Amino acid sequence: MTEHGAAMVWIPGQTAILGSDSHYPEEAPAHPVTVDGFWMQPTQVTNLEFAEFVAATGYVTAAERPVNPADHPGAPRENLQPGSMVFTRTGGPVDLRHLNLWWTWTPGASWRHPVGPASSIDKRLDHPVVHVGYEDAESYAAWAGLELPTEAEWETAARGGLTAATYTWGDVPEQPGRQLANYWHGDFPWRPDRGYGRTRPVGSFPPNRYGLFDMAGNVWEWTTDWYGDRRDYQPCCAAESYDAKQPQFEVPRRVVKGGSFLCADSYCQRYRPAARRPQPVDTGMSHIGFRCVKR
Repeated sequence: MTEHGAAMVWIPGQTAILGSDSHYPEEAPAHPVTVDGFWMQPTQVTNLEFAEFVAATGYVTAAERPVNPADHPGAPRENLQPGSMVFTRTGGPVDLRHLNLWWTWTPGASWRHPVGPASSIDKRLDHPVVHVGYEDAESYAAWAGLELPTEAEWETAARGGLTAATYTWGDVPEQPGRQLANYWHGDFPWRPDRGYGRTRPVGSFPPNRYGLFDMAGNVWEWTTDWYGDRRDYQPCCAAESYDAKQPQFEVPRRVVKGGSFLCADSYCQRYRPAARRPQPVDTGMSHIGFRCVKR
């Protein structure tokens, strides 16, 4: 089956063990989930593919839209401009408890300008599109006649039929000389090894057993599930997904999966199928993209 690019991959219906009891608490408990068969794009949606959507529809992403000051009372003036969050390497080792040391609000950053207003996608057309919020990804999927995956669909596909495996390729960590995924190699967040520390063209690393590329690393991917703090609790609605630690921000959060080029073993070992994190639906970043399914 072919949809907007490479032939889609069939993911057979099955009962898979999803989640993990051995890593971060939000991944627990590991439990069986039955998923019907579906088709999935083998790669993350690229800049070229997203550009075709924008050219056909005139769509404007959340990162490019004018900001209404009334929606952000008390926000600094410099933040009341269209823009997005961009990863910026630090000058040396830093306290890894403070994300603001390597994330920078960047006016003018968007999918067209992935690292700031002076950058472009001209040489990154085969890289995954980034700086897309949930609505942006959902709009692309609808235009393409596709949908976004559920967390269970995404994780089942990422596991490639390997029961409860730690990684998309099995239980053994990547060994020296074996390049299996685009996650952070080197000293985070300041000194990546050669060839790492940024997005890579989709399909640069070996696929999993289902023929899916970059199900570990490169960029995080949106799913349709509202975020809950455990795998045995599924919020019923947007309001139940709010961050209880930041009640002043009533922004729904969805689950993103797969990790990104910023996942470092020393900091965030989340390039595993079971790993997950919450993402505010209105916020794109330079390490978040998506891929689609057809049911």
